[in-house]
Amino acid sequence: MECSQRRQPTSSNARSADQTGTAPFVLARTGMGKHKILIVEDDSDCRELLKFFFRQSGYETVEAATGLEAVNLARVTRPDLIIMDLGMPAMTGDQATARLKADPSTRAIPVIVTTAFSYGPLIDCAISAGADQIMHKPLELKSLRLVVQRHLSLAHQPDAVSSGHC
Repeated sequence: MECSQRRQPTSSNARSADQTGTAPFVLARTGMGKHKILIVEDDSDCRELLKFFFRQSGYETVEAATGLEAVNLARVTRPDLIIMDLGMPAMTGDQATARLKADPSTRAIPVIVTTAFSYGPLIDCAISAGADQIMHKPLELKSLRLVVQRHLSLAHQPDAVSSGHC
C-alpha cells in the first residue's frame, strides 16, 4: 500500500503551545517509563515516519511489518497502544485485531486502525474485531497525537469505560 504521508517531520511540526494555540502534550507515566507503542505497517516508509514521529514525541516504539508479527510482538512486548494498518498482505489489520482482542493477555491494549479505505467491509470487520478507533489516511499527525493521548489516558484509568468507536 502507498503511504499518503511521505514527508519527513520538520522542526516546524514540533511547535510549542504558543505557536499552535493548543496545549502541549504530556506523557502521564511519571516514574513508570515511557509509553510503548506498537506500530504495525507494511509500508516501510510509513512505518519509519510513524516511528520517528512517536519517538520525537517521547514514546518508545516497537515495529511490525505484518499482522502475524504484530500479534506475536504484542504478546511479548506488552505495548500500551497499537497503531494497526488495515490493508496488509497475508493477515489484514482486522484479522490481527481480532486475534489480539480474543487473547486475554492483549485484549485491553487499545488498537487504533489506520486505513486508506474510506469505507467497505474491511473497516466494518475492524470495528467488529474490536478496534478502538479508525483513522483515515492520510494521517494528520497532530490529530493522531491527540487520539493516542486520549486512548492512553483512558487505558490507564482504573474505571475507564470504552467510549465506543470513532
